[in-house]
Amino acid sequence: MGSVKGVPQVPDLFTGQDVLNAPGEPEKLGPGAFLFRQYAQPVVEDLLEAIRVVSSVSPFRRMMTPGGRRMSAAMTGCGERCWVTDRRGYRYADTDPETGKAWPSMPSVMASLARDVSARAGFPGFEPDVCLINRYEPGARMGLHQDRDEEDFRWPVVSVSLGLPAVFLWGGLKRGGSPARLRLEHGDVLLWGGEDRLRYHGIAPVPDDRCEATGHLRYNLTFRRAR
Repeated sequence: MGSVKGVPQVPDLFTGQDVLNAPGEPEKLGPGAFLFRQYAQPVVEDLLEAIRVVSSVSPFRRMMTPGGRRMSAAMTGCGERCWVTDRRGYRYADTDPETGKAWPSMPSVMASLARDVSARAGFPGFEPDVCLINRYEPGARMGLHQDRDEEDFRWPVVSVSLGLPAVFLWGGLKRGGSPARLRLEHGDVLLWGGEDRLRYHGIAPVPDDRCEATGHLRYNLTFRRAR
């Protein structure tokens, strides 16, 4: 893999192991975690159009954490509910707190992608009711955290990367230690569930670069089953 301006080459998550997979086969990160390289490429234009439609109804905003800090990534979402944060805490909300209206319906191209990749990874029957959309400008990041506000941890988390490349931080089941670093590119899909469902994870600061499809932006779609 060639270097991209502003993104340092990082040690492979599987240092010392053979990671060359058959075409179309996922890279296995753990018992229930898989990276599907370029899986979303056939529908990236449709996904970006879906993001534009969703954000025209529920605009992107930089939410505030319970501690009073603004998140560096801007967020919006779609589906039956979406994840929000403010001084009252982290939670799922059935309505957009900024508009007072229901979140936009989840576009079919988004839901279909999440269902398909989940079935391939061994989690058939996944029906996401949430798609959280994060927008990263250069320098934006996401600290190590767990996705644990959902009611049922049997279902996986599906994460789709669009736009600028980024370094995904893949930690353990407890806070602390040095997370592995995994480069994610435009069109990659990452899924974690089962034994890996509550791993800490995050995004290193996104470098200043340009993607033909998104300009100086990175988008991340995170699909979950909240209830």
